[in-house]
Formats: sequence, structure tokens, C-alpha cells
Amino acid sequence: MTRISIITVNRNNAEGLEKTIISVISQTYTNYEFIVIDGASTDRSREVISKYGSNIHYWVSEPDSGIFNAMNKGIEKVTGDYCYFLNSADAFASNTVLEDIFGSRQYSAPFINGNQLNNFGTYRQRVPCLNRPLTLFDFYWGTIKHQATFIRKDLFDTYGLYDETLKIIADWKFFLQTIGLHNEQPDFVDIDIVDFEWNGMSTNPEFEEKHRLERNKVLDDCIPASIQADYVHLREMSNYRYISDAMKKNKILDKIIRGLVKILN
Repeated sequence: MTRISIITVNRNNAEGLEKTIISVISQTYTNYEFIVIDGASTDRSREVISKYGSNIHYWVSEPDSGIFNAMNKGIEKVTGDYCYFLNSADAFASNTVLEDIFGSRQYSAPFINGNQLNNFGTYRQRVPCLNRPLTLFDFYWGTIKHQATFIRKDLFDTYGLYDETLKIIADWKFFLQTIGLHNEQPDFVDIDIVDFEWNGMSTNPEFEEKHRLERNKVLDDCIPASIQADYVHLREMSNYRYISDAMKKNKILDKIIRGLVKILN
């Protein structure tokens, strides 16, 4: 059976941490290890961890330099086949998520990616997995959901840990490098994996500028400027794809647009 290493990072969110812990220990699939990395919280977080200590395989509460430093600490303690990051206040979408994915199937894929439920408080929005081969273009403009993804542990040995100089998008950089640049293709499962609380750093509007600066730095470090220019052009072309699709379906519209193009030329 596949062994899953679940890593939860936390900082001063005792209530959210307890929610996450209960979600983990309620899983019907039990071949997992549970690692909690707490960033020297000053609230009740340590009490919560101690309360469920018998269900946690490893935990530590000490200062860290950010969320990805905490995640890397967790990775270094992993003994399972796949790593899964379930941050404090997030929860599995159901008690059978791990059983539904790993209960009757063995995997060797670099990544296993499923659906994410974005929890906005008053409603939820499902973000389905893409379920197709991914390209560098997918990661130039977007990403897959970190907390809807199981990551084969040896990828961190091959490509390195999360880049701790990045405070917001180190997970995206890891996907860009492994999938976008080295074609480490995921297996997709049409299963709701995580109930994701929509108020973290990566989704906070206050950090939009920092997010943009980090993204641009990663792109400049990883992708030549000439290729970036091509991708911007491709994005512009794709924005007008609906016109060509409409032309194919409507002969009259096709003739009108072709006539306008001749006039303009």
C-alpha cells in the first residue's frame, strides 16, 4: 500500500489547526504519517498539538523564516511515498479521500492531482483538475492546485526543496520546473481532495504586488525572454479563439469577417 506523508504547517491558528488535525485523523485510509510544523505559535496551538499527540507522528514548534521553510522542514522528516500539504484551517473534502485515491490502486506518477473546493465561507467553488497533458504554457499563465496534489517524495531529492527566497509562490516554481520544464506529468483523479479556506497569503489581495514581482523573477530566471515574448503573443491569440470558432460555425459571419480583413489590408 502507498504510504502518504501529510504535512501541516501552522502559525497562531489553533482553531484552524484543530480542524485540520480532525480531518486527517478521520481518514478511513490509515497508511499515512502525519507531520505538524508549528512556527513557534503564541496562541493555543501547542496545546492542540499535545491534545492529539498520539495521532501525530512528528511535530515541532520553533521559529521559521516563512511557510516554505516550514514545509521544507516537514519534507526532511518524510518517510512515505507521496507528500501531501494540508495547511492549517484546510481540510480533506471527505473522510474517504485517501481511501478513494489509494485504497485500490498503486501509483508511480510524479504527481497525483484532483479537484479543489475553494471555501469562501458562505459558499464553495469546485476547481476541477485539468485531466490532460500539461505544458510549459500552462504554468507560464497558471498552475495546478498545490493542496489538490500529491507529490512523489523523490522529486524533492531530484529537483530540490521549495525555494525559500520566495515567500508566496515557491510551490508554483516547483511545478513550473518539474512539470513545465521537465515533463513530470501528473496522473489525474476526478475526486474532490481538499476544502481550501480562501484567506491565505497566496490569495490575499494585499500581496498581489509581491506575488507579481516573485513571479516575474522566477520567469526571468527559468525562461528566456524570447520564449516569454512568444507566450505573451500566444496568450493574445488565444483570447481571440472564440472568433475563429464562431466563424467555423457560421458561414455568413465567416464571409463578413474575411471581407473586413480584405478591406483593412
